[in-house]
Amino acid sequence: MIRRVISEEVISNQDELQLRLKELGSEVTQATLSRDLKFLQVIKVNEGKNGYVYRLSSDKINPSLENEHYSQNFLASAVLGIEFSGNLGVLKTMPGYANSIAILIDKFNPKELLGTVAGDDTILIIVREGINREEVTGILNKILPGLRELRIRNYELRITDL
Repeated sequence: MIRRVISEEVISNQDELQLRLKELGSEVTQATLSRDLKFLQVIKVNEGKNGYVYRLSSDKINPSLENEHYSQNFLASAVLGIEFSGNLGVLKTMPGYANSIAILIDKFNPKELLGTVAGDDTILIIVREGINREEVTGILNKILPGLRELRIRNYELRITDL
């Protein structure tokens, strides 16, 4: 029921979702709702005039490649750049997008990366030993095909032509 409500309606917070579920005959506590949202991998995205709203992660919305490609391109547009230090990369995003992008990167589970840690607008990418920066940016371009080509500029990579 949560999936259906989130995919068909504009829901901005847990209170709205809880009220809507009650209207549909399913009364849940805030704690249960919070656990369910985490289990379903519900994310919040900025939809302009609607502000931040709940959406299902790309694999939960629709498994079709078309929708997944759209989600990846949508998230790619929020990437601002990346910098490296040793085997660590710091990917900068627009506020509110880091967690969703990190989930997508982790979902692909590339062998070149150990994992990610996300904040609000920053993702720490832990790179495996022996993997160079160009390989990491290549992987990111495959995961987020909407990225403009990443290029090295004084050990700093930025998205070009945003």
